[in-house]
Amino acid sequence: MKIQGKMFIWLSVFILVMAIVYGVWSKEPAGTTALFLAFGLSIMIGYYLAFTARRVDAGAQDNKEADVADDAGEVGFFSPHSWQPLALGIGGSLAFLGVIFGWWLLYFSAPIIMVGLWGWVFEYYRGENQNQ
Repeated sequence: MKIQGKMFIWLSVFILVMAIVYGVWSKEPAGTTALFLAFGLSIMIGYYLAFTARRVDAGAQDNKEADVADDAGEVGFFSPHSWQPLALGIGGSLAFLGVIFGWWLLYFSAPIIMVGLWGWVFEYYRGENQNQ
């Protein structure tokens, strides 16, 4: 993860320089804001990867002498199927439709979003996926 963190940090430095140059030359606020937001996102990801790389064992991608087979094996735990993202998607769609058609749609979308979020957070505490 160390190399990925460095890549994102250097990418964020490049995006910051380009945002400043673009903002000075174009004086256009939307593109400048988008570039500064891209800088913020890139620096957050780079910092997270660099911080995590110090706390975990070095992976095969950090070793210059490593082969492809050195990275084989169990990658990690992946969640089984879940219906909660569907509820969140429907609730989010209704919420964004509320911006167009009227804020009254939030009365219907907020409970759907809360049920989906509650189910997603606590899906490993009940049902068939308990104790995984």
